[in-house]
Amino acid sequence: MMTAHRMPAESCLAANDLRLRAQTAASAAASSADSVDREGRFPSEAFSAAKAQRLMSILIPIDLGGEGASVGDVVDVCYVLGRACASTGMIFAMHQIMVAILVRHARGSEWHERLLRRLCTDQLLLGSSTTEGQGGGNLRASACAVEQNGAQMSLTKSATVVSYGAQSDAILTTARRAPDAPANDQVLVALNKEDYQLERIVEWNALGMRGTCSDGFELKGRGEITQVLPETYEKIHTHTMMPVAHLTWSGVWSGAAAGAVDRARRFVRGAARQGSGQLPPGAAHLTRASATLRALRGMVATAIRRYEAAADNSDELQSLEFQTALNLLKVNASEMAISTVMNSFQACGLAGYRNDGEFSISRSLRDILSSSIMLNNDRILANVATASLLSEVPALLRD
Repeated sequence: MMTAHRMPAESCLAANDLRLRAQTAASAAASSADSVDREGRFPSEAFSAAKAQRLMSILIPIDLGGEGASVGDVVDVCYVLGRACASTGMIFAMHQIMVAILVRHARGSEWHERLLRRLCTDQLLLGSSTTEGQGGGNLRASACAVEQNGAQMSLTKSATVVSYGAQSDAILTTARRAPDAPANDQVLVALNKEDYQLERIVEWNALGMRGTCSDGFELKGRGEITQVLPETYEKIHTHTMMPVAHLTWSGVWSGAAAGAVDRARRFVRGAARQGSGQLPPGAAHLTRASATLRALRGMVATAIRRYEAAADNSDELQSLEFQTALNLLKVNASEMAISTVMNSFQACGLAGYRNDGEFSISRSLRDILSSSIMLNNDRILANVATASLLSEVPALLRD
């Protein structure tokens, strides 16, 4: 999916260099993907390689020690990693969402800029804690609150899902601004590893995406009040959290779908050679998978261009049309990715159904099924229903 995206003027990042570095990390991810899935463990080999290639800090501006990459560049890396190991791609995506938030919403904050510089130097892994209690799917409401005591603060959160929380070097977490604040008056707090304790309350034993190690924890944090990001979470969520999440996740799902199509293509080619050129019965499913993948990649690339064109326009980022489009990107990309993998699965037949062998689609299928329930598509569709009612049906094919 490595396509040419608008780059910041000060960027020194070469697309070919980034592609090679991403592929190096993806090779490490691919070699351990089956054992990561089988054992439900963190993909340490992949992230050792990603850190060695300095991929963790590519989005950070040059003046803070990074490479000034664009969000589009990050999505491309998500695609490459997701093609090798969906868990690795998803962890990388979630890390970069947090980096994007710090870069966009904490510039000028000495504490947060110090964290970004340390991330560049040490290639830190940032985690996030936005799900909470039984209403974990609602990111715009928090039960826990920041309790301020002079220049210090503390918080306690029942975080039912904290992906790779035990492996993170720092965590960004949502909370109410104060104990007497309403649930939707939220802030985002950055905590270094030494600032918090995690007590496991829910274990992650899921069908797929097993390597994300998304256990639930009680998170107890304390530190300086300056660790609270200076802008409201409402603005952070609208301008960065939601759009960057949906773009990077879509990149991961597209990559996972591409990996499945690649296996299906190799299977059909091999079967045709053995059958003296006669295509196997599943060949039609490969055609469908390839066509859907092409449409999926095009949709994500279009969304990247739209986001990068709007990135400096606050009114556009907050517009109902833009917010609806990026929310529906998540819904449509997840559904298309599932369809692509399912058709790849059908193309491979019994070889795809097996859990072993070079043509197994088992891991890809189990991983991609998470895409429609990771922030449930039904919740998103219900939230954008009002926008759908207000939108006029186009009178022309092209307008």
